[in-house]
Amino acid sequence: MVASRPGCAAGQRWDGAACVARGDDAERIAAAREALAGGGADLDRAEALLAGLAEHGPLDYASHVALWEQRGILAGYLDDAAGAEAAFRELLTLAPDHTLRHTLSPKVTLPFERARRAVEERGAPAVDVTWRRDQRVGSPVAVEVERVADPTELMARVDLYLRERGADAWKVVPVPLRGAPRYQSLRLPPARATADTGLELYAIALDADDNEVARWSDPRRPREVPLRYVAPTPWYRRWWVWTLAGTAAAAAAAGTAWALTREPPDEVPIEALAPR
Repeated sequence: MVASRPGCAAGQRWDGAACVARGDDAERIAAAREALAGGGADLDRAEALLAGLAEHGPLDYASHVALWEQRGILAGYLDDAAGAEAAFRELLTLAPDHTLRHTLSPKVTLPFERARRAVEERGAPAVDVTWRRDQRVGSPVAVEVERVADPTELMARVDLYLRERGADAWKVVPVPLRGAPRYQSLRLPPARATADTGLELYAIALDADDNEVARWSDPRRPREVPLRYVAPTPWYRRWWVWTLAGTAAAAAAAGTAWALTREPPDEVPIEALAPR
């Protein structure tokens, strides 16, 4: 079975040894968005806030998307059309359906549309998790992780989150992707229950810097592997009990038959001897 580690709470990330706070990445991106509002009123402040932010992460998925959006907008307002288009390509690789506010300057929207045309046939990074529907409580849970698409080879691994239905804490199974087969079969730890239950799952794909690049479901709406509970057979109905009982009965019957056939008779015939 695969090894797991504790899952981190919202606002935390795994640093290789423990869950730690993510830092102020989301706040810096929000502040940059505010500085760029209204036609890029404060470009210097926005540039300072966004500088080095990708290396400052790792970023969660929403922050990763927002970072490339704000970088593209900033580059557009700085008259760097090529830089804006490059940033928007990164954005649309992560989120192909993303849109911009229609009130933004053509300096921004035109590079965005060029980037959209460039990546619209490429697709976004995506993973999928599948399983059989006939699995049981007490047995390892078999699932399969598929690397569906990774057009720019962003994904380095998938963190598969799991917990038994009704549990509070998540556990995480890291699944390496680079150099691995497209389909990977996993045996997850068995559930311990005395009734039908389920194993809840969601997954996050990450790049080599641990930035989130794709999600499969989420903790608010996890998917569930149904697990059927089968009550153990009572001891008196198990095959070996009846085998032993049958063996004992056969032995008893054989002993009785032996006793009946070997028991001495009630009368012993005496043969009189003739006189000499």
